[in-house]
Amino acid sequence: MADTAQNASEGFSNFTPYEMKKGEEYMSPEMLQHFKNLLLQWRQSLMEEVDRTMHHMQEDAANYADPSDRASQEEEFSLELRTRDRERKLIKKIDKTIDNIDKDDYGFCEQCGVEIGIRRLEARPTATLCIDCKTLAEIRERQTGI
Repeated sequence: MADTAQNASEGFSNFTPYEMKKGEEYMSPEMLQHFKNLLLQWRQSLMEEVDRTMHHMQEDAANYADPSDRASQEEEFSLELRTRDRERKLIKKIDKTIDNIDKDDYGFCEQCGVEIGIRRLEARPTATLCIDCKTLAEIRERQTGI
């Protein structure tokens, strides 16, 4: 089950990298469509994982007589539910990113306004900060603990 969860959370990793055409403008309609397709594919794989978890929990839920077996099953279900909760939050972030693409407000840093960059967005399609602003935010977070 861990392998499928990892595959779902990395559902966008199996794609063809975008190749800019000569003279193409950053975040052209074709580029935006590339990222929207990437996000939709990622979202779909996460939703499939949610379905798999529901079926697994319904089919494998057993009332074991042995307390150790029951505790093991409860721990397994607990881990799956925590993973699904993280993925639920990720799906919300993906939906917000798709909405930004539809509004033509994608690919630029929310803090400084520069281009985030195609390769960074392909690595993390939901990124909202350029690498410099993200690095500074992480340094601040480490220093302040917030």
